[in-house]
Amino acid sequence: MKSRRRFLATAGLALALPGLARAKVVATERGDREDLSLWYEQPAGPWIEALPVGNGRVGAMVFGRMAQERVQLNIDTLSGGGPYTPDNPAALEALPRVRALLEQGRWHEASDLAGTTMMARPMVQMPYGAAGDLFLDTKGLRAPAGLRRWLDLDSAIAATRFTDGRVRHLREVFCSEPDQVLVVRLSTQGGSFDLDLGYRHPADAEYGAKPSDARTGAVSLVGAPWNHREPLREGERPTTLAIGPDGDAALLVQGRNVADAGIASALRFAVRIKAVSDGLIDAVGDRIEVRGARTLTLLVAAATSHVRFDDVSGDPVSAVCTRSEAASRTPYERLKQRHVQSHRALFRRLSIRIGSGAADPRPTHERIFAAATEVQPALAALYVQYARYLLISSSRPGSEPANLQGRWNEGNHPPWGGKFTININTQMNYWPAGPGNLGECVEPLLRMVEELSITGARTARTCYGARGWVAHHNTDLWRAAAPVDGPLWGLWPCGGAWLCNTLWDHYEYHPDPATLRRLHPLLKGASLFFLDTLVEDPEGRGLVTSPSISPENEHHPGVALCAGPAMDRQILRDLFDHTMRAHALLGEPDDDFMRALRNASARLPADRIGTQGQLQEWLDDWDAAAPDPRHRHVSHLYAVYPSGRINLRDTPELAQAAKVTLNARGDQSTGWATAWRLALWARLGEGERAHSILQGLLGPVRTYPNMFDSHPPFQIDGNFGGAAGILEMIVQSWGGQIHLLPALPKYWDEGELRGVRVRGGIELDVRWSGGRPVRVALRGPARTRLALRCGGRSVAVTLDGAGRALLAGRGLFVNS
Repeated sequence: MKSRRRFLATAGLALALPGLARAKVVATERGDREDLSLWYEQPAGPWIEALPVGNGRVGAMVFGRMAQERVQLNIDTLSGGGPYTPDNPAALEALPRVRALLEQGRWHEASDLAGTTMMARPMVQMPYGAAGDLFLDTKGLRAPAGLRRWLDLDSAIAATRFTDGRVRHLREVFCSEPDQVLVVRLSTQGGSFDLDLGYRHPADAEYGAKPSDARTGAVSLVGAPWNHREPLREGERPTTLAIGPDGDAALLVQGRNVADAGIASALRFAVRIKAVSDGLIDAVGDRIEVRGARTLTLLVAAATSHVRFDDVSGDPVSAVCTRSEAASRTPYERLKQRHVQSHRALFRRLSIRIGSGAADPRPTHERIFAAATEVQPALAALYVQYARYLLISSSRPGSEPANLQGRWNEGNHPPWGGKFTININTQMNYWPAGPGNLGECVEPLLRMVEELSITGARTARTCYGARGWVAHHNTDLWRAAAPVDGPLWGLWPCGGAWLCNTLWDHYEYHPDPATLRRLHPLLKGASLFFLDTLVEDPEGRGLVTSPSISPENEHHPGVALCAGPAMDRQILRDLFDHTMRAHALLGEPDDDFMRALRNASARLPADRIGTQGQLQEWLDDWDAAAPDPRHRHVSHLYAVYPSGRINLRDTPELAQAAKVTLNARGDQSTGWATAWRLALWARLGEGERAHSILQGLLGPVRTYPNMFDSHPPFQIDGNFGGAAGILEMIVQSWGGQIHLLPALPKYWDEGELRGVRVRGGIELDVRWSGGRPVRVALRGPARTRLALRCGGRSVAVTLDGAGRALLAGRGLFVNS
């Protein structure tokens, strides 16, 4: 079953009213349809073939198996350990010695000293965990056939259908944000079914991938599957509640999280499965048995005792009982309706169609495999909508932000701990939120940064003797802010600053005074830290960070520690500018802090072009000496994207140097790094190059069968970064202008994008044909003046009294 959505391309359909805080889109019809389904004709084997659902707080992976369905669970706050303080008190005393060694060029000695004195205790952070599995054993299936499973992005429902003789089976799974439950619905026509429901506690799982066929780019999975019949661990047996007066039943599971790296287990968690059926229900040991049913609805609530990073006093049992019981009093169709309405209020704000071909009849995994050698414009459009679906499902107001795996993780020790890596990955998760018209999804990130400013203030005082707050390259549920993993990766003080810049981008796409008031103290605190810790470069080149790194890249063999890398200077230039702008917008006085900020900003060293014609990654021209010339990080290109300070219009020489760097680094890397390269080439106006990179991202080496990004293994930032890069090829917003079709490849000669956001809180529709825009509609605050640019030409537009403007015709921009 392939689900599609239609939109009418007329100016009268739109959306935004003053402030555009909650734009509303009405779905109607037009001739060209959006492809909004992932679908398959076989059940999922390994985890990366299952389909994700989520409501921000709870996530699930649905396998679509006939005889024994597996639904794997996650809770956003189910992390290892508990509240802890990792700051190293020896760091402050060591700081001047480390700086002195760096000034003398004794990088290895500086790195060794920092590794023993400045790193966090413990030197790792707490991993994101899993919440176990539901197993639905359907009894007595004789010859099940005709399987089809799908994920409808428009309704956020994962479904499976098959037949067994004359009996038709349908299963629907969704994760409701309004009712805060995972809903699993089984129904039949032409007969009934018998089913046993069991729960398996999470076990450690390892999974990964390796290329198995360099010619085809096929991927082989490695790692053992879980044994779902393994006994539950001692002390973690579920309690089966008594059969209720209406013949329903519930299974309640309680447990604790894992201890890790010497940090004691502190969280309690609970999962409650409420079963409602027209069949007979019985509780047998730790299983629920359902017999003779035509319908069965499972209402799954999951929670932990986490209240805040420093408070684990919550009552998860009360929470799951309240939620599941409340949901059980609502008819299934009403639960489904409420869920779909809530999801579509966000999802339907944007539609995208690339190309004009007929709908692709192949299952999704076949399309992904074919993308290695075949151009599929419609697959790129589906990739954008899938990323938007994933962001809605993993980051809703009140939940944790999307982490390295979004909300979906199979074991208690996921790759890189499933934490928040804030030297690119967490920020990349939110790149599509602005242009993708999903501003509400940024609220969890804003709240996390507010909490980081508290723990980061302690780190700033303890480790640097500084005011304000700091965060390094990683954080976790407990908002640890000290450097971890070792100097080669962790001794980078700009993670919090980059998060602030990401939140400023959110404000520019969704300008709101309340957001600005929350953001201002975060910007000011981050700026204060650097006012206290920037040092004079001994060669007189200005103020620099020290010690620092250019994230995860060695400038000489075995050493990354340095002073004043390009990325730091670029991030701080943005941070100081954003702080001053917020200060002025809020009417704050032009005081000593503002004067110090202006002075420091003026003394940051400018970007430099090296002897190879490249944009220098470090203050010194070390690029040729770097041991990994194709390193996955391109940190010093932050100023190109997402920042925009380096661009073709204003800094053409630096933009050309950035191209030299990108050519040297290569087009394909890990999933997220490939997505960044896509966005960078798009920002640099190179549509064909961006499209070539996108082809690699969409293919089987970088995309799993369920369309999750393959780092490998799974890491969700590639999905989000790739979607942002695709949107960047069609519409850009920087430098006070809206850039239309700035990097459109020849394969995308026609299409339509509706509801995309640009800076200033403006929504835009653009339809193009023959590579040129033929219709542009804009919505925003009344009388707003805008500058549109396309193909080297520009036009000024003023929105009318209703906040709208429409440009149409094939001569659009030709004679402007």
